[in-house]
Amino acid sequence: MEKTEGNTKTAKPKRPARRRKKKESWFHRHTLGIMIACIAVVIAIGSAMAFAFIPFMGHENSDTEWIYIPRGATKASVKDSLKTNLGSSMGTRVYVLWKLMGGAPDDSQGAYKVESGQSALSISRRIKLGRQTPVNVTFNGTRTMEQLSKRIAAQLQCTPEEFLEACNEVLPDSGFNKAGYPAAFIPDSYEFYWSAAPHNIVRRLLDYRNRFWNNDRREKAKKLGLTPVEVATVASIVEEETAKADEKPKVARLYLNRLKKGMRLQADPTVKFATGDFSLRRITGTHLAIQSPYNTYKVNGLPPGPIRVPTAATIDAVLNAPKHDYLFMCAKEDFSGYHNFAPDFATHQANARRYQAELNRRGIK
Repeated sequence: MEKTEGNTKTAKPKRPARRRKKKESWFHRHTLGIMIACIAVVIAIGSAMAFAFIPFMGHENSDTEWIYIPRGATKASVKDSLKTNLGSSMGTRVYVLWKLMGGAPDDSQGAYKVESGQSALSISRRIKLGRQTPVNVTFNGTRTMEQLSKRIAAQLQCTPEEFLEACNEVLPDSGFNKAGYPAAFIPDSYEFYWSAAPHNIVRRLLDYRNRFWNNDRREKAKKLGLTPVEVATVASIVEEETAKADEKPKVARLYLNRLKKGMRLQADPTVKFATGDFSLRRITGTHLAIQSPYNTYKVNGLPPGPIRVPTAATIDAVLNAPKHDYLFMCAKEDFSGYHNFAPDFATHQANARRYQAELNRRGIK
């Protein structure tokens, strides 16, 4: 039909063009949705894989760390300890795994050594099962039981008071009185679990001492007319007299000679022990006048017990002391740590005068 004037007809939009626009819009929407879904899946898979590998991630710190879980610990304190020692990230992983395994603080009490590269799973399993790492316990140069108890407590969980109480309950049954307690221990390096009970600590140390005192050593002590505790007492005086290993047997024989002759030991270290002031560098007449069973200038024979915890080497120095006829000794005036020995008092006096003169020259009081 032809278009005429006054009869205007509007042409309709072409339908094919509208269909293409709708089709393109649908395609874009669905493509975007698929892409978002794929990203979500990738993220989910990545998260799952990361979580799956968490137990196997190693402790990256190059230094060895120790984890301590004391008696009375809570789960919160366990978590804090792990994070403090292993770092926040690793500590949290170990704690989560430990908790998922059913870990309980009471069952996990102890000390655990963590090496670089150990996995979170390995660490958490050990702590959960209470598989502690033994700790080395050493004590040298202890003069009193109070010092010994503090040295032990500094390395294990028990307190000084608990250790001393265990000594009071264990040692008397083995024939020790309080003065003889130091003879029940021998300085060495021992392995203990950090959470070991005080009674078990004392029993193990006593067992080691009893094994040290084998038949051969007991027979040697018997020939000297001494008990093992008395040998340890002589050894403790020897250790206080000299730090020179090559001089200890000589000093030991001197005191054995005096005991055999019924002479007073007149050992300055016993006087120092009686005063309780171990910083004394010079024993004066005031100190020698102290009334104490440990003042061997006043009492005959040995003091009531050791004046320190003697080492195995010094005990053997007493048992194997070579014979000589010396009865007196005095520190050398050169302050070398060695001594001048004398078989008679006149020679000893001459030695002592030289040493006293040097003390005065150096202003040592």
